[in-house]
Amino acid sequence: MNVQSEILRDHKPRSTPAFLSVWDMHAYYGESYIVQGLSFNVHEGEILALLGRNGAGKTSTLRSIARTGSPMVTQGEIWLDHQPLHKMSSYEAAAAGLGLVPEDRRIIPGLTVEENLQLAQIAPPIGWSIDRLYDLFPRLGERRKQEGITLSGGEQQMLAIARALARDIKVLLLDEPYEGLAPVIVDEIEKTLSLIKEQGITTIIVEQNALRALKLADRAVILDTGGIVFDGTAEEVLQNDALREEYLAI
Repeated sequence: MNVQSEILRDHKPRSTPAFLSVWDMHAYYGESYIVQGLSFNVHEGEILALLGRNGAGKTSTLRSIARTGSPMVTQGEIWLDHQPLHKMSSYEAAAAGLGLVPEDRRIIPGLTVEENLQLAQIAPPIGWSIDRLYDLFPRLGERRKQEGITLSGGEQQMLAIARALARDIKVLLLDEPYEGLAPVIVDEIEKTLSLIKEQGITTIIVEQNALRALKLADRAVILDTGGIVFDGTAEEVLQNDALREEYLAI
């Protein structure tokens, strides 16, 4: 029996009601079939690591949930706290409580740190106050008058997360938050994500540094060529050498 069938055979579904549910989701970039019938649940207040090798469909899955329109979701349902995200635009999904922090961070040129945060709160629903965000990220408070795109990579990542929290979000979607960052900065980001979890915010993290993500996460979903090969606890993945070697190369 191969690794995938063994894991799927042994996995027992969690009985706790889901907070975010993805049911039979399919998505395409043009004619390229990228997200191939994904179904998984995320429970309120947990951190889910969405993992897989390059090209497995991780970023495409996040973008599909966030309703970005690229890739195009052609089938399936996405529910957040009983709200049908699959019937919404990206703007409506954001208003419903999704906060996407993309890999490129998208700091707005020409605006200071504080202006980036203020712009995020220009319309409701408004989340954390700017002072509270500075308490969470003291470096941003120190650089509040500095142009956002001149920050270091780690500080830009902090600003991107803070900008998401400036909205009243229920689920934080993070795409490669550790990319290009020194280990000491990754430590800071992880501490921040743990604090965010304590506030009841649910997080899905896509990260190539799978070991770091697994040590932070409660649960993991592993993708391979657009499909799910594992759905279970992060600890199960950390304890399964064959699974990690086959699907994560670690």
